[in-house]
Amino acid sequence: MHNGKGQVIELILENGLRQARISCPADLVPAPGQYLLASDGSDSPLPVPLFSTESTPSGFIACAPIPETWTPGTEITLRGPLGHGFALPASARKVALIPFDDSSSRLQSLILPALKQGAAVVLVSDSDGEDLPDEVEVQPFSALDEVLDWADYLALDVLRENLPGLRERLGGRDQVPVKGEAQVFVHAPVPCGGIAECGVCAVNLKFSWKLACKDGPVFDLGEVF
Repeated sequence: MHNGKGQVIELILENGLRQARISCPADLVPAPGQYLLASDGSDSPLPVPLFSTESTPSGFIACAPIPETWTPGTEITLRGPLGHGFALPASARKVALIPFDDSSSRLQSLILPALKQGAAVVLVSDSDGEDLPDEVEVQPFSALDEVLDWADYLALDVLRENLPGLRERLGGRDQVPVKGEAQVFVHAPVPCGGIAECGVCAVNLKFSWKLACKDGPVFDLGEVF
C-alpha cells in the first residue's frame, strides 16, 4: 500500500455518469477490482473509493461516482491500492463479464488484460456497449445461459444486498456455473479501507463473514455458492 498525490485531469461522461481521468504514480494505479481511497482536502468526513475502469499511460480512469466538487485540476491525496482484486488466469481464453446491478465499468478493467493474452471477451448487458474495443462482443441477458456454458473465466459484479439471489439469477445451478474459474465483485461501502475494521462492508459468504474492504471486494464465486 502506498500514499501519494494525484490530480483530476479530465471529467468523462459515460452512459450519463461522471468518470474521471486521474494522473498518479504508477504504484498507485489499482489493479482490476482493487481500489484507492481519495481525499480532496474538503470538509467531507470520508474519503472517496476509486475503482479503475481502464489504466492509462499516466494513471487510470476512475469509475463513477465522482464527487460533484471535483473539476479538472483538482488535487487529491490517494491511499492504496487496497483490497483483493480479480485474478485473471493466464490460461483463460473465453472471458465473460456480467454486471448484474450496476454499470459494467468496474469489470471493463479486465478487457485489455484479457485481450492482451489472446482471450475472447463477451460482455453481458442490455444497455452497455458504447466505446468498447471492437473485439468485445456484447450479448443480452437473455443469452446468459449460452454465455455461461461458453466461458472458461467468469467475472461478476453484484450489489451486496443481492448476493442471496445470485444463484437464482445464474439459472439456479447447484455448482459454480463455469468450467473454469469464476469471481464476483461485491459492491459494498468501504469507508475505512480496512484500517478500522468497522464492519460496514461485512459480507455474508457461504461459510463465514468477511470484510469487502480487505478480504474482497472480489471473492471466488465458490465462496458464495
